[in-house]
Amino acid sequence: MTRTTLAGLIAGCVLIAASCGDDTPGPVAAEPIVTTTETQAADATMPTDDTVQPDDTVPDPQMLPSAIISLSPTATEMLYAIGAGDQVLAVDDFSNFPAEAAMKMQGLNGWEPNVEAIAGLEPDLLVTDGTNPDFLAQLDTLGIAHWEGYAAVSFGDVYDQIEQLGVVTGHIAEAAELVGQMQADVDEVKAGLPELAEPLTYYHELDDTFFSVTSETFIGAVYSEIGIVNIADAVGDGNPYPQLSAEFILAQNPDLIFLACTLYCDVSAASVADRPGWESLDAVENGDVIEMNDDIASRWGPRIVEYLQIAGEAVAQAAAAKAG
Repeated sequence: MTRTTLAGLIAGCVLIAASCGDDTPGPVAAEPIVTTTETQAADATMPTDDTVQPDDTVPDPQMLPSAIISLSPTATEMLYAIGAGDQVLAVDDFSNFPAEAAMKMQGLNGWEPNVEAIAGLEPDLLVTDGTNPDFLAQLDTLGIAHWEGYAAVSFGDVYDQIEQLGVVTGHIAEAAELVGQMQADVDEVKAGLPELAEPLTYYHELDDTFFSVTSETFIGAVYSEIGIVNIADAVGDGNPYPQLSAEFILAQNPDLIFLACTLYCDVSAASVADRPGWESLDAVENGDVIEMNDDIASRWGPRIVEYLQIAGEAVAQAAAAKAG
């Protein structure tokens, strides 16, 4: 496939997203884009011809990427979820889901990418999270097309990125179907929430040194979808990842505690209960310390709906315990 054709495909994604995406997307941190040069990047952000129709964005199958390298675990999950897994050549060493993706690990480091090793695999598309501009400039020099999926700040961003990858890989219908199912699942979770006189509070623990998140982060926005109040918002003061103190957490006595480092920090509900003074917390006494999957908590891929479902169930359980 040609590089210029790939850059053009993403331009049509604006039209596709408008027809099958979220009707009310949240703010986008930065628009993902496929590009090989700065000029193409500028041209690819949106269509320049007002007469372009969605049908014009349907790619020629022979022009689609067939050797994709993903250096973003989130994007890897998206690619497989829309049926583009067969087009993935290799993934970084953190792309451990799904299992088929993990089998394509070839020692690539997404944090410190080796451009020579990547070029040696002869990819026709590189997928990244956009956090390494110097690396992206090297790709441009080598003429390697790339797509950036920046960190999401809302569900709308997630839907947009899924749809854009659908355009780039030729899986437009599958991407639209996935987004529709995700939206329906989110609505179902919200519809099943109990009515409360006042919202429940929660503490999201990133690690056992009490680093947390505020509602300004993506995972904080996920919790906001189910109407619970973040105790870290009171101390964030412009820092979306504040470090709380044990004294502050104990004083706030959150109704729910979500542990987001169970796999890599070996933190559990039992170890939380063993912390000095924590046994008296309502969340501990009522069994509302929830062990979450670290990978899902740190990514904004399709599995974030599963995360929301677990959190919604926890809210229902905590509300029942508080009422009775």
